[in-house]
Amino acid sequence: MTESTTITPTKTNDRPGNLATRDQGLQTTQGTTSIADTVVSKIAGIAAKDVSGVYSLGGGGSRAMSAVRERIPGGRVNHSQGVSVEVGETQAAVDIDMVAEYGVAIADLASGVRRNVIASIERMTGLDVTEVNIAVADIHLPEDDEDDDTDRTPRVQ
Repeated sequence: MTESTTITPTKTNDRPGNLATRDQGLQTTQGTTSIADTVVSKIAGIAAKDVSGVYSLGGGGSRAMSAVRERIPGGRVNHSQGVSVEVGETQAAVDIDMVAEYGVAIADLASGVRRNVIASIERMTGLDVTEVNIAVADIHLPEDDEDDDTDRTPRVQ
């Protein structure tokens, strides 16, 4: 019969609002669990995109490459686009480049993204997130989605 390790929530007073976090279950007497940087970056990317007001992640160059990659048959969405992480044995630090929707309060958006990313990483991995740095690279305007050629009259018949 195998033994299982249980992870129980604990209260910490050093976190805002006394949020419950998990005991570190990554190192036990039965072995060590290591989590790859790509796993943490995908979790962070998906969590950031889930926040209303985030148009996309990444700067202009990475978004252009992603658009090309998605059009190739068999191409996949890169969930970690615009996200870089440093993962240690018990901690992680995250940097996110993103594009915000026009009209959204950027400070509130950054706070919401930070909160969602921290909660997702800590819940799924057990790692303690030490920081989430957010860089807003651009603002997406609604007219950016419209085709410029639809309003023009043809020059030739």
